[in-house]
Amino acid sequence: MQPEDTPELRRLYQGFRDNNLNPLWTQIGDLMPVHPRPRAVPHVWKWSDLYPLAQASGDLVPVGRGGERRAIGLANPGLGGETYITPTLWCAIQYLGPRETAPEHRHSQNAFRFVVEGEGVWTVVNGDPVRMSRGDFLLTPGWNFHGHHNDTDQPMAWIDGLDIPFSFQNDVGFFEFGADRVTDYATPRYSRGERLWCHPGLRPLSGLQDTVASPIGAYRWEFTDAALTQQLLLEDEGQPATIEQGHAAVRYINPTTGGDVMPTIRAEFHRLRAGTETPTRREVGSTVFQVFDGRGAVVMNGETTRLDKGDIFVIPSWVAWSLQAETPFDLFRFSDAPIIERLNFHRTLIEGAE
Repeated sequence: MQPEDTPELRRLYQGFRDNNLNPLWTQIGDLMPVHPRPRAVPHVWKWSDLYPLAQASGDLVPVGRGGERRAIGLANPGLGGETYITPTLWCAIQYLGPRETAPEHRHSQNAFRFVVEGEGVWTVVNGDPVRMSRGDFLLTPGWNFHGHHNDTDQPMAWIDGLDIPFSFQNDVGFFEFGADRVTDYATPRYSRGERLWCHPGLRPLSGLQDTVASPIGAYRWEFTDAALTQQLLLEDEGQPATIEQGHAAVRYINPTTGGDVMPTIRAEFHRLRAGTETPTRREVGSTVFQVFDGRGAVVMNGETTRLDKGDIFVIPSWVAWSLQAETPFDLFRFSDAPIIERLNFHRTLIEGAE
């Protein structure tokens, strides 16, 4: 239904360009596709490649004012060199050397950390020292001052996740420097937030007001592991405890609302029995996984990639994907689902489902 190419039409189009206008009829297929056609592409980053590069940066790049963090962003190959893993999410490997301190700052962007290996670092969030160790999921909600210090003679690395691309595209970001060090070098086993909030089924009367982000600074691996173990044991007993046969999963939540830990990021942990294959599904919105333990594979748009401990992979919107577990297979997952669901754009298609 495009019009006939005439000198008059060309003059009209030049008038559009001169006045910063674009007619819908020439671009509707790109603006309103039949289904999502993301620029971001499925991709896998191997931990065996990432970690040596992070180590090398530890030898060459200082931590301090200016760079602030020794964090290396994972750039999706489909996004033209932008340091974004998806159009809404940022993911990086951060490396802190022995006895190093990353200075305090705060920003509007919501952030978390997930530790696939190592210990000995404390992140200090609004003055509360929070221990970081293997399997822990740690929060730094937007506009909370935070810094990190390594109390050991060994380096440590972890992944950071933030909503930087979403914040940048919507011009909502603020940033402020804090102390050049951290405000508290204590190394408690449990943070003050955990001591107040991490008691199953109990809410302190001093904290009855709902909060935008979770008041819990660290979700400990011991509890995540126990919850997943019990789901599979209940499945063995014939109880409906898992989301699919052989597939246990939990979502980290804000205890004041029962909703997601932060307004822009969802976080989950998944455990598959050896030999389990999940159904192929498509979802609106972006997802990132990191393998915590075990071996398996991900199938994205029909392409199978083998996965080992630490590997990170991204599933852009509406990409077909499934998981295959060669051994018992543990994976951490985060996504932009709170944004997608709140705007009522969420949709899921599971192949073979009625």
